Parts: sequence; C-alpha cells; structure tokens
Amino acid sequence: MDFQNRVGSKHRGGGLASASESNVDRRERLRKLAMETIDIAKDPYFMKNHLGSYECKLCLTLHTSEGSYLAHTQGKKHQTNLARRAAKEAKEANLVQVAVGPAKPIIQPRRNIIKIGRPGYRVTKVRDPVTRQLGLLFQVQYPQIGEEVKPRHRFMGAYEQKIEPPNNNYQYLIIAAEPYESVAFKIQSLKVDETPGKFWTHWDPDAKQYSLQFFYKNEKDAMFGGMGGAPLTAPPPVASA
Repeated sequence: MDFQNRVGSKHRGGGLASASESNVDRRERLRKLAMETIDIAKDPYFMKNHLGSYECKLCLTLHTSEGSYLAHTQGKKHQTNLARRAAKEAKEANLVQVAVGPAKPIIQPRRNIIKIGRPGYRVTKVRDPVTRQLGLLFQVQYPQIGEEVKPRHRFMGAYEQKIEPPNNNYQYLIIAAEPYESVAFKIQSLKVDETPGKFWTHWDPDAKQYSLQFFYKNEKDAMFGGMGGAPLTAPPPVASA
C-alpha cells in the first residue's frame, strides 16, 4: 500500500491507514493466500454463471473474479456457513444411523429333526410336610437325548392348545427335548407357588432324567377331585408340540 500519499499525511510520512483501506489490504492478502493454497476446481460451492461472474452456492453471493471468490472463502461469513453445514450433515448422519439401527439377526431355518417317539415319565403326588401344600413331581427319561441338549418346560393355558376343547379348570405343563416329541401333562388350573424351594427343576446328565416339582398355593385344598375335575393320577400326554 501507498502509505505516503494519503490525504492529510506529510510527504514521505507513514501515517495511519483508515478502516476501509485496512479492509481492502486484508482482502487482497487473503486473496493472494487463497490463490496459492486452494484448488478452486475442487471447491463444491464455486460456480460460474451464464453472465461470466462467479457465485458462492453456500452463501449465495456474487463475485466478479476468482480472486474475489477466494477472498470471500476466507471471510467470516463463508467460514460460519461451512461450520453450520458440517453440523447439519453430522446431525442427519446420526438420524439415519438411529433410524436404521443395528443389523437384524439372521434367523436360522429350523432344523429337520426326526422325532424318535415320546419319552418315559413318572408323575408323583407330593405334599409339603410343613405347609401341607399339595404338589406334583414329574420325572421324564431321555436316554437318547443329544449331548448339548437340555430339556425345557413351560405352562400352557387351556385356550393355547388345540387338542381338547378349552376348559378353564385345567392347564398344561409342556416338557420338550430333542429328538423326542414334546409331551403335555394336563393339570388343574391352580396358582403355582414359585417361592424359592417350592418350585425347582433338575437335569441329571448321567441318568438322563429331567425332574420338575412344584406346589400349589394354599388357596384351595381340593386339588384331587376338586373344581369338578377328576383326580390327577399319572396323566398321559394329551398333546404333542
């Protein structure tokens, strides 16, 4: 800049530059620096319009030359808009990631296992010597069960099964273990006491025997012959799952 020919300055004197002159000098220095360090051809926001001037697609500004555009890219407005655009893209990426979520597990097709028949079983009536609660002990034998297979059980309501007409007085205990058929025992529909020590299961891998014992809650003592049903002796399986 010419520091000696300003209005009001002495001949060959330095003098202070005005604010507008400082801005012009700053923009010129930024333009030269940008032209040396930035490849304008790779700028996604640089566009030359049909009038021969240049536009910034990010800030929607118009420039007369490439140097003017490059000086604009170093300014506060362009840098602020760049930061906003980066924050917006990061937010959208997070939303897409949340919407997509983790990959769904691949469901393996059910294996075709040949059933070898129903297992042997024994049902015993039991009574708690302290609380006098009535219960049942189921012992099911699986002599040819697989090495890594452990029997499972679940209780089924009367309306879940499709073998017999539904009866609210009864429920079903299902015990299953491959390659044997699943067996269902028809028991009275009373509340089972699930407190520790009242309900337990045990699998003996040496004897190949699965044991399950439970007690009914002491709401009614008419377990055997009560509620209009027949007493529970060793009940045969009534349904196969």
